[in-house]
Amino acid sequence: MPIPSEFPFDSLRRRPDVEAPNLFAVDAADRLILDTAAPALAAAVPSDGDVVVIGDAYGALTLAAAWGGARGIRVHQDALTGAIALDANAAELGLSASSEHRPLDASLVAGARVVLLRLPRSLDALAETAALVAEYAHPEVVVYAGGMVKHMTTAMNGVLGQVFGSVQASLARQKARVLTATDAHPEAAASLEPWPRRTFDAELSLWVCAHGAAFAGTSVDIGTRLLLGVIDQAVPDARAAIDLGCGTGVLATTLALRRPQLTVTATDQSAAAVASAAATATANRVADRVTVVRDDALAAQPNASADLIVLNPPFHIGSAVHTGIAHRMFADAARVLAPGGELWTVWNSHLGYRSALERTVGPTRQIARNAKFTVTASRRA
Repeated sequence: MPIPSEFPFDSLRRRPDVEAPNLFAVDAADRLILDTAAPALAAAVPSDGDVVVIGDAYGALTLAAAWGGARGIRVHQDALTGAIALDANAAELGLSASSEHRPLDASLVAGARVVLLRLPRSLDALAETAALVAEYAHPEVVVYAGGMVKHMTTAMNGVLGQVFGSVQASLARQKARVLTATDAHPEAAASLEPWPRRTFDAELSLWVCAHGAAFAGTSVDIGTRLLLGVIDQAVPDARAAIDLGCGTGVLATTLALRRPQLTVTATDQSAAAVASAAATATANRVADRVTVVRDDALAAQPNASADLIVLNPPFHIGSAVHTGIAHRMFADAARVLAPGGELWTVWNSHLGYRSALERTVGPTRQIARNAKFTVTASRRA
């Protein structure tokens, strides 16, 4: 291009995600990716569909490329809030027609010549994405994969190197760096184990399925295990339950397996989580009673519609420690619970969520506690 200096990065906002003084919609890695890819983006401008953006947080990569003239940009963002933010930012800049959202599959990358990628924290997420690009993009595709240095490891070079013949690291700038991957090897990508992966958890007698970006992968985190140990006590006569922030769907699937009378909705804003939860339900033969929905918390769920909600809330937003998402989830749970319904939450004990649960949902009692986690039940009046 290069990206025009007048692109209004500072106008981009995170909404509907949490906005706070220490949380930003654009960072140095976005800017370095765009600057590094500028010649390739300039060459792609005359053609629609040559540019793909993966992992764009709130639209900085997509919209700056569109501002420079790229059109038909295919975009995948794992977080639904990021996709909503991109659309809102695009509308304000008059760029809504320049890009379209796609799932993380062959339709996203088929024939692409330029891929702008925010490096995920998870090596599995990077491996799944890299293999997809190498197998289905144009043979001469160039991937510009960037991030903040503190979140990058040399293992990322190795993951890209499994399916690309050349991986070159840029010099650092403002604590950001870009890896440029070329010489795609589609045969190597096609030979890798397909996603989602799955593991049988003998303790739970459960198949756990996971795409690369799903939290905890095919393992079950210790907080979820603590909640599973007491989940049979949760509203025994419930008929409708929700697994809020379902991840790989372990809680939703377990509820469906143990309670044949229960219909369960599993909801998460992560595309990888939703796909993983659906695969977990299918692998354990309860897909007929587990409905998996990609949603911003419980935005699509009606008021007073659930007897039981189970929740293992995140306490990070991206790489920042922030409890704002958990508090939004508590408020949504309070709205969606029927009178007398309960929210069963497992949380890191040091976060001290009990007062917030009492205030937002209702009377809260401790169910279980170990060295790290607490399980509480909050009853909706």
